[in-house]
Amino acid sequence: MAFVIRQRLKELGLEQRHLATAAQVTESYISQLLGRKKAPPAPDRTDLYEKLGQALKLPNGELARLADLERKEEFKRKLGNPPAPLFEEVRELILRKCHPDREKQVRAIFAQNPFGELERLVTEKLLHVVKVVAKKELEDENWLRLVARLSSRSYEEMRVMILEFLDADVFTLSAENCMSFMEPLIESWDIDLATFGMDIILNHR
Repeated sequence: MAFVIRQRLKELGLEQRHLATAAQVTESYISQLLGRKKAPPAPDRTDLYEKLGQALKLPNGELARLADLERKEEFKRKLGNPPAPLFEEVRELILRKCHPDREKQVRAIFAQNPFGELERLVTEKLLHVVKVVAKKELEDENWLRLVARLSSRSYEEMRVMILEFLDADVFTLSAENCMSFMEPLIESWDIDLATFGMDIILNHR
């Protein structure tokens, strides 16, 4: 994907800053994508490819298709490596949000089987719910500009933050992701350890 984008930039006489403006992200974000320092985000979680494709005058869906292929190759590579455990800060935040009646039991399971099935299940469920909210916020330009101003960030920087969070998974979830999105959006969660059904309560903004 990066090769195709660079070729089109050259053919059209454009620079990375033009793409950043078109996609409403930072130039640094575009630079990392083209330098393969950042994996391309999942096509179904972002509006990035549509904006870039229009700027580069590429067929509709072409960049998303290339990104999907690249992500599948990366996924195959990851399968050969054992999963790394969550950051300690991430685990602690998740446990802190757990219902008080269940926290001690869940904490013991997490400790006994680090990054085991239960920990991954809980993290994936929480991540999914918060991503649904974050994706809606990505489409709310007024809200994004307000939050950007309150956090002393640019509108483009806020878009990049949400795009990166939407592309995170249980293997790449960072402490920053948690503090920026999961911490304020999740009030509490509980799980039935017999059926593994989860109740997740969100904070009302």
